[in-house]
Amino acid sequence: MFSSIKAWARNIKRDVVALWIAARDPRVPWYAKAVAGAVAAYALSPIDLIPDFIPLFGYLDDVIIVPLGIMLAVRLVPGPLMEEFRQKAIQREGRPKSHWGIAAIVAIWLATAAWLIWLLWPFAKTLTSS
Repeated sequence: MFSSIKAWARNIKRDVVALWIAARDPRVPWYAKAVAGAVAAYALSPIDLIPDFIPLFGYLDDVIIVPLGIMLAVRLVPGPLMEEFRQKAIQREGRPKSHWGIAAIVAIWLATAAWLIWLLWPFAKTLTSS
């Protein structure tokens, strides 16, 4: 059982790199590029949308959301192309870094913080004025 989990994890890592390659290939349809690029950027980003230190939900994206995104993106990329990208991913040394993924996650966190400040500002003003 442990070896099958290890093989599954290796395949996930390979597919993330293959999707990163697919997102840059002109033969891939635009909608598949968009999904593949978003999934690869998030999976390769060192920053998570939900930080791992948050109990239960912290690993939710790593265990459920990322694999589901990868499965969706793999289905959208034409089969023969995906096999080609998987072979290229195996030949690559190391995994690419996603600066766009980092930027997107930071932008989401900043937008959420700004929204919460905007939402709670009137409440905070009433507490301080009394």
